[in-house]
Amino acid sequence: DGYSRARGGGVAVVCVTFTVGGLSAINAVAGAFSDNLPVIVISGCPNSNDFGTERVLHHTIGHPDFGQVFRCFQQVTVHQTCIKSIENGARKIDHALEHAVTQRKPVYIEIACNLPSVPHSSFKGPICKLTRPVRASSAGELDLCVSDILATLSTAVKPVLCAGARIRKCEAKADFHAFAEAWGAAFAVMPNGKGMIDEDKDNFIGTFWGQVSSPFCCETVESADMYIFVGAIHNDYTSCGYTTLLKEEKMIAIHENEVVICGERRYHGVLMREVLAMLASKCERQDASLVNYRRMFVPRGQPPALGNGGPLTMNVLMHHVQELLTPDMCVVAETGDSWFNGQKLKLPKGCLYEFQMQYGSIGWSVGATLGAAAALKDKRVLALIGDGSFQMTAQDVSTMVKYHLNPIIILLNNDGYVIEVEIHDGPYNEIHPWDYCGLVRSLAGKRGENCHTYLVKTEAEAEAALALAMQRDDAVNFIEVVVGRDDCTVELLEWGSRVSAANGRAPNPQ
Repeated sequence: DGYSRARGGGVAVVCVTFTVGGLSAINAVAGAFSDNLPVIVISGCPNSNDFGTERVLHHTIGHPDFGQVFRCFQQVTVHQTCIKSIENGARKIDHALEHAVTQRKPVYIEIACNLPSVPHSSFKGPICKLTRPVRASSAGELDLCVSDILATLSTAVKPVLCAGARIRKCEAKADFHAFAEAWGAAFAVMPNGKGMIDEDKDNFIGTFWGQVSSPFCCETVESADMYIFVGAIHNDYTSCGYTTLLKEEKMIAIHENEVVICGERRYHGVLMREVLAMLASKCERQDASLVNYRRMFVPRGQPPALGNGGPLTMNVLMHHVQELLTPDMCVVAETGDSWFNGQKLKLPKGCLYEFQMQYGSIGWSVGATLGAAAALKDKRVLALIGDGSFQMTAQDVSTMVKYHLNPIIILLNNDGYVIEVEIHDGPYNEIHPWDYCGLVRSLAGKRGENCHTYLVKTEAEAEAALALAMQRDDAVNFIEVVVGRDDCTVELLEWGSRVSAANGRAPNPQ
Protein backbone atom coordinates (compact mmCIF):
# COMPACT_ATOMS: atom_id res chain seq x y z
CA ASP A 1 0.00 0.00 0.00
CA GLY A 2 2.67 2.49 1.01
CA TYR A 3 4.93 1.51 -1.89
CA SER A 4 2.09 1.92 -4.39
CA ARG A 5 1.16 5.35 -3.02
CA ALA A 6 4.74 6.53 -3.16
CA ARG A 7 4.94 5.47 -6.80
CA GLY A 8 1.92 7.59 -7.67
CA GLY A 9 -0.51 4.69 -7.54
CA GLY A 10 1.86 2.28 -9.26
CA VAL A 11 2.00 -1.49 -8.98
CA ALA A 12 3.18 -3.10 -5.73
CA VAL A 13 3.46 -6.78 -4.84
CA VAL A 14 3.09 -8.85 -1.67
CA CYS A 15 3.81 -12.59 -1.43
CA VAL A 16 2.07 -14.64 1.29
CA THR A 17 1.63 -18.17 2.57
CA PHE A 18 -1.64 -19.97 1.81
CA THR A 19 -4.50 -19.00 4.17
CA VAL A 20 -2.49 -17.87 7.21
CA GLY A 21 -0.60 -15.28 5.17
CA GLY A 22 -3.52 -14.37 2.93
CA LEU A 23 -5.96 -13.79 5.76
CA SER A 24 -3.33 -11.80 7.65
CA ALA A 25 -2.91 -9.54 4.62
CA ILE A 26 -6.56 -9.17 3.65
CA ASN A 27 -7.18 -6.21 5.96
CA ALA A 28 -4.38 -4.25 4.31
CA VAL A 29 -5.57 -5.30 0.85
CA ALA A 30 -9.04 -3.97 1.66
CA GLY A 31 -7.44 -0.62 2.49
CA ALA A 32 -5.57 -0.64 -0.82
CA PHE A 33 -8.83 -1.41 -2.62
CA SER A 34 -10.53 1.57 -0.95
CA ASP A 35 -7.85 3.93 -2.29
CA ASN A 36 -7.51 2.45 -5.79
CA LEU A 37 -4.03 1.01 -5.36
CA PRO A 38 -2.96 -1.85 -7.68
CA VAL A 39 -1.49 -4.22 -5.11
CA ILE A 40 -0.82 -7.71 -6.47
CA VAL A 41 -1.25 -10.48 -3.88
CA ILE A 42 0.63 -13.67 -4.75
CA SER A 43 -0.22 -16.63 -2.55
CA GLY A 44 0.93 -20.20 -2.53
CA CYS A 45 -1.76 -22.88 -2.50
CA PRO A 46 -1.85 -26.70 -2.20
CA ASN A 47 -0.14 -29.09 -4.56
CA SER A 48 -2.08 -29.30 -7.82
CA ASN A 49 -2.63 -33.04 -7.24
CA ASP A 50 -4.54 -32.36 -4.00
CA PHE A 51 -7.33 -30.33 -5.61
CA GLY A 52 -10.51 -32.37 -5.92
CA THR A 53 -9.50 -34.80 -3.20
CA GLU A 54 -10.77 -35.07 0.36
CA ARG A 55 -7.35 -34.44 1.85
CA VAL A 56 -7.10 -32.08 4.81
CA LEU A 57 -3.96 -29.94 4.77
CA HIS A 58 -2.11 -27.71 7.20
CA HIS A 59 -2.66 -23.92 7.06
CA THR A 60 -6.40 -24.54 6.68
CA ILE A 61 -9.28 -24.63 9.14
CA GLY A 62 -9.47 -28.40 8.79
CA HIS A 63 -11.87 -28.71 5.86
CA PRO A 64 -10.93 -30.18 2.45
CA ASP A 65 -12.09 -26.94 0.82
CA PHE A 66 -9.18 -25.09 -0.73
CA GLY A 67 -11.27 -22.22 -2.10
CA GLN A 68 -12.13 -20.42 1.14
CA VAL A 69 -9.42 -17.76 0.97
CA PHE A 70 -10.01 -17.33 -2.76
CA ARG A 71 -13.64 -16.48 -2.04
CA CYS A 72 -12.64 -14.06 0.74
CA PHE A 73 -10.44 -12.13 -1.67
CA GLN A 74 -13.31 -11.80 -4.14
CA GLN A 75 -14.63 -9.03 -1.90
CA VAL A 76 -11.46 -6.90 -1.86
CA THR A 77 -9.85 -7.49 -5.28
CA VAL A 78 -11.09 -6.96 -8.84
CA HIS A 79 -9.70 -10.21 -10.17
CA GLN A 80 -8.72 -13.57 -8.71
CA THR A 81 -7.05 -16.54 -10.35
CA CYS A 82 -5.78 -19.92 -9.18
CA ILE A 83 -3.00 -21.51 -11.22
CA LYS A 84 -3.11 -25.30 -10.96
CA SER A 85 -1.63 -26.04 -14.39
CA ILE A 86 1.68 -24.74 -15.74
CA GLU A 87 0.33 -24.71 -19.31
CA ASN A 88 -1.99 -21.76 -18.72
CA GLY A 89 -0.02 -20.10 -15.92
CA ALA A 90 1.56 -17.30 -17.95
CA ARG A 91 -1.74 -16.38 -19.57
CA LYS A 92 -3.55 -16.26 -16.23
CA ILE A 93 -0.84 -14.15 -14.65
CA ASP A 94 -0.88 -11.66 -17.53
CA HIS A 95 -4.67 -11.45 -17.35
CA ALA A 96 -4.53 -10.68 -13.62
CA LEU A 97 -1.85 -8.02 -14.11
CA GLU A 98 -3.92 -6.37 -16.83
CA HIS A 99 -6.82 -6.02 -14.39
CA ALA A 100 -4.57 -4.50 -11.73
CA VAL A 101 -3.06 -1.98 -14.14
CA THR A 102 -6.25 -1.00 -15.98
CA GLN A 103 -8.60 -0.83 -12.98
CA ARG A 104 -6.10 0.46 -10.41
CA LYS A 105 -7.26 -2.11 -7.86
CA PRO A 106 -5.72 -5.12 -6.09
CA VAL A 107 -5.74 -8.60 -7.66
CA TYR A 108 -5.20 -12.05 -6.11
CA ILE A 109 -3.09 -14.83 -7.65
CA GLU A 110 -2.81 -18.32 -6.16
CA ILE A 111 -0.08 -20.66 -7.45
CA ALA A 112 0.04 -24.36 -6.62
CA CYS A 113 3.15 -25.03 -4.57
CA ASN A 114 4.52 -27.67 -6.96
CA LEU A 115 4.54 -25.40 -10.05
CA PRO A 116 7.05 -22.52 -9.53
CA SER A 117 10.09 -24.72 -10.19
CA VAL A 118 8.59 -26.38 -13.28
CA PRO A 119 10.03 -24.93 -16.53
CA HIS A 120 7.65 -24.11 -19.37
CA SER A 121 8.11 -22.45 -22.76
CA SER A 122 5.41 -19.85 -22.08
CA PHE A 123 7.65 -18.25 -19.46
CA LYS A 124 10.76 -18.12 -21.67
CA GLY A 125 9.70 -15.50 -24.21
CA PRO A 126 10.22 -11.75 -23.90
CA ILE A 127 8.13 -10.04 -21.25
CA CYS A 128 5.64 -7.64 -22.79
CA LYS A 129 5.26 -4.33 -21.00
CA LEU A 130 1.75 -3.89 -19.68
CA THR A 131 0.14 -0.54 -20.45
CA ARG A 132 -3.31 0.78 -19.73
CA PRO A 133 -5.44 1.00 -22.87
CA VAL A 134 -5.87 4.51 -24.18
CA ARG A 135 -9.35 5.67 -23.32
CA ALA A 136 -11.17 8.59 -24.86
CA SER A 137 -14.43 10.38 -24.21
CA SER A 138 -17.33 10.28 -26.55
CA ALA A 139 -16.61 13.42 -28.59
CA GLY A 140 -20.20 14.52 -28.91
CA GLU A 141 -20.98 13.85 -25.24
CA LEU A 142 -17.82 15.70 -24.16
CA ASP A 143 -18.76 18.80 -26.15
CA LEU A 144 -22.29 18.78 -24.76
CA CYS A 145 -21.03 18.26 -21.21
CA VAL A 146 -18.47 21.08 -21.27
CA SER A 147 -20.93 23.44 -22.95
CA ASP A 148 -23.47 22.69 -20.21
CA ILE A 149 -20.87 23.26 -17.47
CA LEU A 150 -19.80 26.60 -18.96
CA ALA A 151 -23.39 27.72 -19.40
CA THR A 152 -24.13 26.80 -15.78
CA LEU A 153 -21.05 28.62 -14.54
CA SER A 154 -21.98 31.73 -16.49
CA THR A 155 -24.92 32.22 -14.10
CA ALA A 156 -22.71 32.05 -11.00
CA VAL A 157 -21.14 35.04 -9.25
CA LYS A 158 -18.60 33.42 -6.90
CA PRO A 159 -18.07 29.77 -7.83
CA VAL A 160 -15.33 27.62 -6.27
CA LEU A 161 -13.38 24.48 -7.17
CA CYS A 162 -12.51 21.51 -4.94
CA ALA A 163 -10.19 18.55 -5.55
CA GLY A 164 -10.91 15.05 -4.25
CA ALA A 165 -8.99 11.83 -3.74
CA ARG A 166 -9.85 10.19 -7.06
CA ILE A 167 -7.73 12.68 -8.98
CA ARG A 168 -4.78 10.32 -8.45
CA LYS A 169 -6.53 7.31 -9.96
CA CYS A 170 -7.52 9.38 -13.00
CA GLU A 171 -4.04 10.94 -13.33
CA ALA A 172 -5.74 14.31 -13.62
CA LYS A 173 -3.48 16.50 -11.48
CA ALA A 174 -1.98 18.48 -14.38
CA ASP A 175 -5.38 19.02 -16.01
CA PHE A 176 -6.89 20.09 -12.69
CA HIS A 177 -4.17 22.71 -12.22
CA ALA A 178 -4.52 23.94 -15.78
CA PHE A 179 -8.24 24.53 -15.25
CA ALA A 180 -7.74 26.06 -11.78
CA GLU A 181 -5.19 28.52 -13.14
CA ALA A 182 -7.23 29.46 -16.21
CA TRP A 183 -10.48 29.82 -14.29
CA GLY A 184 -8.99 31.81 -11.38
CA ALA A 185 -11.57 30.83 -8.79
CA ALA A 186 -10.59 29.87 -5.26
CA PHE A 187 -9.82 26.17 -5.04
CA ALA A 188 -9.56 23.83 -2.06
CA VAL A 189 -8.73 20.20 -1.49
CA MET A 190 -10.83 17.66 0.38
CA PRO A 191 -9.01 16.08 3.33
CA ASN A 192 -8.42 12.74 1.60
CA GLY A 193 -7.06 14.54 -1.47
CA LYS A 194 -4.28 16.38 0.37
CA GLY A 195 -0.96 15.82 -1.32
CA MET A 196 -2.53 15.18 -4.71
CA ILE A 197 -2.52 18.82 -5.79
CA ASP A 198 0.07 21.60 -5.39
CA GLU A 199 -0.48 23.90 -2.43
CA ASP A 200 1.76 26.69 -3.69
CA LYS A 201 -0.76 28.04 -6.19
CA ASP A 202 -2.00 31.60 -5.70
CA ASN A 203 -5.67 30.58 -5.61
CA PHE A 204 -5.29 27.63 -3.22
CA ILE A 205 -7.28 28.25 -0.02
CA GLY A 206 -6.66 25.09 2.02
CA THR A 207 -8.60 21.99 3.07
CA PHE A 208 -12.38 21.89 2.80
CA TRP A 209 -13.58 19.65 5.63
CA GLY A 210 -16.80 21.20 6.86
CA GLN A 211 -16.47 22.73 10.30
CA VAL A 212 -12.84 21.61 10.64
CA SER A 213 -11.66 23.20 7.38
CA SER A 214 -8.68 25.49 7.01
CA PRO A 215 -9.47 29.04 8.22
CA PHE A 216 -12.12 30.71 6.05
CA CYS A 217 -12.13 27.81 3.58
CA CYS A 218 -15.46 26.36 4.72
CA GLU A 219 -17.11 29.77 4.62
CA THR A 220 -15.81 30.37 1.10
CA VAL A 221 -16.93 26.98 -0.24
CA GLU A 222 -20.31 26.65 1.46
CA SER A 223 -21.34 30.23 0.66
CA ALA A 224 -20.50 29.84 -3.05
CA ASP A 225 -23.38 29.91 -5.49
CA MET A 226 -21.79 27.09 -7.50
CA TYR A 227 -19.08 24.56 -6.70
CA ILE A 228 -17.21 22.10 -8.85
CA PHE A 229 -16.03 18.94 -7.07
CA VAL A 230 -13.48 16.86 -8.98
CA GLY A 231 -12.97 13.23 -7.94
CA ALA A 232 -14.66 13.81 -4.60
CA ILE A 233 -15.73 11.20 -2.06
CA HIS A 234 -18.49 12.50 0.23
CA ASN A 235 -18.59 10.06 3.14
CA ASP A 236 -19.25 10.45 6.86
CA TYR A 237 -15.60 11.26 7.61
CA THR A 238 -15.01 13.82 4.85
CA SER A 239 -18.35 15.49 5.62
CA CYS A 240 -17.93 15.67 9.41
CA GLY A 241 -20.76 13.25 10.03
CA TYR A 242 -22.81 14.49 7.06
CA THR A 243 -22.95 18.06 8.38
CA THR A 244 -21.44 20.00 5.47
CA LEU A 245 -23.82 22.56 3.99
CA LEU A 246 -23.50 21.52 0.36
CA LYS A 247 -26.51 21.57 -1.95
CA GLU A 248 -26.88 19.21 -4.87
CA GLU A 249 -28.54 21.85 -7.00
CA LYS A 250 -25.41 24.02 -6.71
CA MET A 251 -22.87 21.25 -7.42
CA ILE A 252 -21.08 20.17 -10.57
CA ALA A 253 -19.53 16.76 -9.83
CA ILE A 254 -16.79 15.56 -12.16
CA HIS A 255 -16.14 11.85 -11.68
CA GLU A 256 -13.83 9.37 -13.37
CA ASN A 257 -16.03 8.94 -16.45
CA GLU A 258 -19.21 10.81 -15.60
CA VAL A 259 -20.30 14.38 -14.88
CA VAL A 260 -23.40 15.30 -12.87
CA ILE A 261 -24.63 18.89 -13.10
CA CYS A 262 -26.90 20.24 -10.36
CA GLY A 263 -28.12 16.73 -9.56
CA GLU A 264 -30.22 16.69 -12.71
CA ARG A 265 -28.15 16.32 -15.86
CA ARG A 266 -25.77 13.39 -16.30
CA TYR A 267 -23.14 12.90 -18.97
CA HIS A 268 -21.68 9.42 -19.29
CA GLY A 269 -18.51 8.33 -21.04
CA VAL A 270 -16.68 11.61 -20.45
CA LEU A 271 -13.25 11.27 -18.84
CA MET A 272 -12.20 13.52 -15.99
CA ARG A 273 -8.93 14.53 -17.63
CA GLU A 274 -10.56 15.49 -20.90
CA VAL A 275 -13.37 17.43 -19.23
CA LEU A 276 -10.84 19.45 -17.22
CA ALA A 277 -8.58 20.02 -20.23
CA MET A 278 -11.47 21.34 -22.34
CA LEU A 279 -12.70 23.52 -19.49
CA ALA A 280 -9.20 24.98 -19.15
CA SER A 281 -9.19 25.96 -22.83
CA LYS A 282 -12.70 27.40 -22.92
CA CYS A 283 -13.53 28.86 -19.50
CA GLU A 284 -13.78 32.54 -18.70
CA ARG A 285 -12.02 33.87 -15.62
CA GLN A 286 -14.20 33.97 -12.48
CA ASP A 287 -12.14 34.96 -9.45
CA ALA A 288 -14.78 36.60 -7.19
CA SER A 289 -14.55 33.77 -4.65
CA LEU A 290 -10.79 34.25 -4.38
CA VAL A 291 -11.21 38.03 -3.97
CA ASN A 292 -13.75 37.44 -1.19
CA TYR A 293 -11.51 34.88 0.52
CA ARG A 294 -8.52 37.23 0.51
CA ARG A 295 -10.65 40.02 1.90
CA MET A 296 -11.63 38.04 5.00
CA PHE A 297 -8.50 35.90 5.48
CA VAL A 298 -6.42 36.32 8.62
CA PRO A 299 -3.27 34.15 8.90
CA ARG A 300 -2.97 31.63 11.72
CA GLY A 301 -1.11 32.87 14.76
CA GLN A 302 2.16 31.32 15.86
CA PRO A 303 2.12 29.18 19.03
CA PRO A 304 3.89 30.85 21.96
CA ALA A 305 7.36 29.58 22.82
CA LEU A 306 7.22 27.35 25.89
CA GLY A 307 10.63 28.27 27.24
CA ASN A 308 12.66 26.92 30.15
CA GLY A 309 11.69 23.28 29.99
CA GLY A 310 7.90 23.56 30.06
CA PRO A 311 5.91 20.52 28.87
CA LEU A 312 5.76 20.20 25.10
CA THR A 313 2.43 20.80 23.35
CA MET A 314 1.29 19.48 20.00
CA ASN A 315 0.85 22.89 18.36
CA VAL A 316 4.43 23.82 19.23
CA LEU A 317 5.72 20.47 17.95
CA MET A 318 3.86 20.86 14.64
CA HIS A 319 5.27 24.37 14.22
CA HIS A 320 8.74 22.82 14.21
CA VAL A 321 7.64 19.99 11.90
CA GLN A 322 6.35 22.60 9.44
CA GLU A 323 9.72 24.33 9.42
CA LEU A 324 11.37 20.98 8.72
CA LEU A 325 9.47 20.19 5.50
CA THR A 326 11.26 20.34 2.16
CA PRO A 327 10.23 19.36 -1.38
CA ASP A 328 12.18 16.10 -1.10
CA MET A 329 10.08 14.70 1.74
CA CYS A 330 6.96 12.57 2.09
CA VAL A 331 4.64 12.93 5.09
CA VAL A 332 2.69 9.85 6.25
CA ALA A 333 -0.10 10.59 8.75
CA GLU A 334 -1.71 7.88 10.85
CA THR A 335 -5.42 7.66 11.64
CA GLY A 336 -6.13 9.85 14.66
CA ASP A 337 -5.19 13.39 15.62
CA SER A 338 -2.30 13.12 13.16
CA TRP A 339 -4.96 13.56 10.46
CA PHE A 340 -5.83 17.00 11.77
CA ASN A 341 -2.29 18.07 12.58
CA GLY A 342 -1.20 16.91 9.13
CA GLN A 343 -3.92 18.85 7.34
CA LYS A 344 -2.53 22.07 8.78
CA LEU A 345 0.88 21.51 7.23
CA LYS A 346 1.66 23.68 4.22
CA LEU A 347 3.35 21.31 1.80
CA PRO A 348 6.23 22.65 -0.29
CA LYS A 349 5.83 21.82 -3.97
CA GLY A 350 7.08 18.29 -4.49
CA CYS A 351 6.49 17.21 -0.89
CA LEU A 352 4.23 14.15 -0.85
CA TYR A 353 1.49 13.48 1.68
CA GLU A 354 -0.28 10.19 2.37
CA PHE A 355 -2.92 8.99 4.77
CA GLN A 356 -5.66 6.37 4.72
CA MET A 357 -8.95 8.14 5.33
CA GLN A 358 -11.50 5.98 3.58
CA TYR A 359 -10.55 2.71 5.31
CA GLY A 360 -8.91 4.15 8.42
CA SER A 361 -7.18 1.02 9.74
CA ILE A 362 -5.08 2.08 12.73
CA GLY A 363 -1.49 0.92 12.48
CA TRP A 364 -1.57 1.38 8.68
CA SER A 365 1.08 4.09 8.76
CA VAL A 366 3.91 1.92 10.13
CA GLY A 367 3.77 -0.51 7.21
CA ALA A 368 3.02 2.33 4.80
CA THR A 369 6.13 4.15 6.04
CA LEU A 370 8.17 1.02 5.32
CA GLY A 371 6.73 0.74 1.80
CA ALA A 372 7.07 4.44 1.01
CA ALA A 373 10.65 4.57 2.28
CA ALA A 374 11.53 1.55 0.13
CA ALA A 375 9.99 3.18 -2.94
CA LEU A 376 11.32 6.72 -2.50
CA LYS A 377 15.06 6.69 -2.96
CA ASP A 378 15.16 10.45 -3.53
CA LYS A 379 12.81 11.54 -0.73
CA ARG A 380 12.82 11.26 3.07
CA VAL A 381 9.68 9.88 4.73
CA LEU A 382 8.40 11.60 7.88
CA ALA A 383 5.67 9.71 9.73
CA LEU A 384 3.26 11.04 12.37
CA ILE A 385 1.98 8.07 14.39
CA GLY A 386 -0.05 7.81 17.58
CA ASP A 387 0.96 5.45 20.37
CA GLY A 388 -2.15 3.30 20.12
CA SER A 389 -1.74 2.82 16.40
CA PHE A 390 1.96 2.06 16.75
CA GLN A 391 1.19 -0.80 19.11
CA MET A 392 -0.64 -2.56 16.27
CA THR A 393 2.26 -2.86 13.82
CA ALA A 394 5.46 -1.82 15.61
CA GLN A 395 7.46 -4.78 14.32
CA ASP A 396 7.67 -3.21 10.85
CA VAL A 397 10.35 -0.90 12.23
CA SER A 398 12.63 -3.95 12.36
CA THR A 399 12.29 -4.38 8.60
CA MET A 400 13.10 -0.69 8.07
CA VAL A 401 16.32 -1.18 10.00
CA LYS A 402 17.12 -4.40 8.16
CA TYR A 403 16.94 -2.73 4.76
CA HIS A 404 18.83 0.42 5.82
CA LEU A 405 15.85 2.73 5.26
CA ASN A 406 15.93 6.23 6.73
CA PRO A 407 12.45 7.44 7.75
CA ILE A 408 11.85 9.87 10.58
CA ILE A 409 9.11 8.45 12.82
CA ILE A 410 7.47 10.86 15.26
CA LEU A 411 5.57 8.82 17.82
CA LEU A 412 2.92 10.92 19.58
CA ASN A 413 2.65 9.47 23.06
CA ASN A 414 -0.56 10.85 24.57
CA ASP A 415 -1.38 7.71 26.52
CA GLY A 416 -4.35 6.29 24.65
CA TYR A 417 -6.67 6.18 21.64
CA VAL A 418 -7.42 9.89 21.73
CA ILE A 419 -9.50 9.93 18.53
CA GLU A 420 -11.71 7.20 19.95
CA VAL A 421 -12.01 9.09 23.24
CA GLU A 422 -13.47 12.03 21.33
CA ILE A 423 -15.92 9.84 19.37
CA HIS A 424 -16.99 7.47 22.16
CA ASP A 425 -15.01 7.30 25.38
CA GLY A 426 -14.68 4.23 27.56
CA PRO A 427 -12.16 2.12 29.48
CA TYR A 428 -11.33 0.23 26.28
CA ASN A 429 -9.51 3.35 25.06
CA GLU A 430 -6.82 2.87 27.73
CA ILE A 431 -3.61 1.29 26.42
CA HIS A 432 -0.74 -0.28 28.27
CA PRO A 433 2.29 2.05 28.40
CA TRP A 434 5.34 0.82 26.50
CA ASP A 435 8.94 1.84 26.63
CA TYR A 436 8.79 2.85 22.96
CA CYS A 437 12.39 3.95 22.55
CA GLY A 438 13.59 0.83 24.33
CA LEU A 439 11.44 -1.34 22.08
CA VAL A 440 12.76 0.27 18.91
CA ARG A 441 16.35 -0.13 20.12
CA SER A 442 15.68 -3.82 20.69
CA LEU A 443 14.24 -4.13 17.18
CA ALA A 444 17.45 -2.63 15.86
CA GLY A 445 19.42 -5.56 17.27
CA LYS A 446 22.31 -5.85 19.67
CA ARG A 447 24.59 -3.55 17.68
CA GLY A 448 21.91 -0.87 17.35
CA GLU A 449 23.03 0.01 13.86
CA ASN A 450 20.89 1.95 11.40
CA CYS A 451 18.64 3.32 14.14
CA HIS A 452 18.57 6.34 16.47
CA THR A 453 16.00 6.99 19.20
CA TYR A 454 15.06 10.18 21.05
CA LEU A 455 12.73 10.78 24.02
CA VAL A 456 11.28 14.28 23.84
CA LYS A 457 9.31 16.12 26.53
CA THR A 458 10.18 19.81 25.97
CA GLU A 459 10.38 22.21 23.06
CA ALA A 460 14.17 22.40 23.27
CA GLU A 461 14.42 18.61 23.17
CA ALA A 462 12.07 18.49 20.18
CA GLU A 463 14.15 21.04 18.26
CA ALA A 464 17.35 19.16 18.99
CA ALA A 465 15.90 15.76 18.10
CA LEU A 466 14.43 16.96 14.81
CA ALA A 467 17.69 18.63 13.83
CA LEU A 468 19.69 15.49 14.57
CA ALA A 469 17.18 13.30 12.74
CA MET A 470 17.55 15.42 9.63
CA GLN A 471 21.34 15.16 9.81
CA ARG A 472 21.33 11.39 10.37
CA ASP A 473 19.87 10.57 7.00
CA ASP A 474 21.35 7.08 6.74
CA ALA A 475 19.23 5.42 9.43
CA VAL A 476 15.80 5.13 11.02
CA ASN A 477 15.22 8.02 13.41
CA PHE A 478 12.53 7.36 16.04
CA ILE A 479 11.37 10.33 18.10
CA GLU A 480 8.99 9.63 20.98
CA VAL A 481 7.14 12.83 21.85
CA VAL A 482 5.38 12.85 25.23
CA VAL A 483 2.36 15.18 25.37
CA GLY A 484 -0.64 15.50 27.63
CA ARG A 485 -3.51 13.04 27.29
CA ASP A 486 -5.97 15.83 26.54
CA ASP A 487 -3.62 17.71 24.19
CA CYS A 488 -5.48 17.35 20.90
CA THR A 489 -6.54 19.68 18.13
CA VAL A 490 -9.76 21.64 18.35
CA GLU A 491 -10.57 20.12 14.96
CA LEU A 492 -10.55 16.62 16.45
CA LEU A 493 -12.94 17.74 19.19
CA GLU A 494 -15.33 19.27 16.63
CA TRP A 495 -15.07 16.41 14.13
CA GLY A 496 -15.35 13.74 16.82
CA SER A 497 -18.54 15.22 18.25
CA ARG A 498 -20.15 15.39 14.80
CA VAL A 499 -19.14 11.86 13.77
CA SER A 500 -20.31 10.60 17.17
CA ALA A 501 -23.67 12.26 16.61
CA ALA A 502 -23.97 10.64 13.18
CA ASN A 503 -23.08 7.23 14.65
CA GLY A 504 -25.57 7.70 17.49
CA ARG A 505 -28.67 8.44 15.41
CA ALA A 506 -31.72 6.55 16.70
CA PRO A 507 -33.04 3.71 14.52
CA ASN A 508 -35.74 4.65 12.04
CA PRO A 509 -39.23 3.38 12.96
CA GLN A 510 -39.84 -0.05 11.48
